Amino acid sequence: RGIGEACARLFAAEGARVIVTDINDNLGRAVAASIGTTAVYHHLDVREESDWDHVIAAVLSSHQRLDILVNNAGITGIDPASGPADAEHASLASWRAVHATNLDGTFLGCRAAIRAMKATGGGSIINMSSRSGVVGIPGAVAYASSKAGVRNHTKSVALYCAEQGYNIRCNSIHPATVITPMWDDFLPKDPAQRTAAVTALASEIPLNRVGFPKDVAQLALFLASDESTFITGAEFTIDGGLLAGTAARPQQR
Repeated sequence: RGIGEACARLFAAEGARVIVTDINDNLGRAVAASIGTTAVYHHLDVREESDWDHVIAAVLSSHQRLDILVNNAGITGIDPASGPADAEHASLASWRAVHATNLDGTFLGCRAAIRAMKATGGGSIINMSSRSGVVGIPGAVAYASSKAGVRNHTKSVALYCAEQGYNIRCNSIHPATVITPMWDDFLPKDPAQRTAAVTALASEIPLNRVGFPKDVAQLALFLASDESTFITGAEFTIDGGLLAGTAARPQQR
């Protein structure tokens, strides 16, 4: 859903054969089916090594190569079930759960992709970080930490692959205020109130609008394409100008 679905649809429209993955099998199959014959679905829990092994094996069996990986799976850890997410009150369990998906999942994805791509001449790995991986987030410490880890791991992967001569590029994308289903927990349910809340968010952004999943998908497409073959280890902020010059102050309690 959200950015992942937008990437899958755009990549397929541009001629890619797409493997849609998720832990929500019904939703994943529906997205793949709606894309058409150029997309298939495989179950993948990014936290599990065995799941990565099975999916990569299936891809290589069907297509003999892997050219692009978008490491997009992520959770915020900001929900009633997870409890507080700030530095003083967050539980170790919630901290570990966020890092298991966001950071461990990215590590496992990068490792699997490197092993598959090096055998067929290279490829492009695109890791989805966040604006929260560049700045501190007082109320979401695990999320911010995990996305900062994705940011740095991307650079390590890029340098390693260059050092080994693998022709595998690795870059990170850092979205901010991109309205996806992940925002449903933070926005009002009432349509009028939701519209007002989104308008308020947009007013804080220099470009005076929020982002949408396709905005991010278009950047991912560029990083996957032959138009970006001299780009690796880079980070791309896509935030409407938020980090260009604004200064955030913690709210005083």
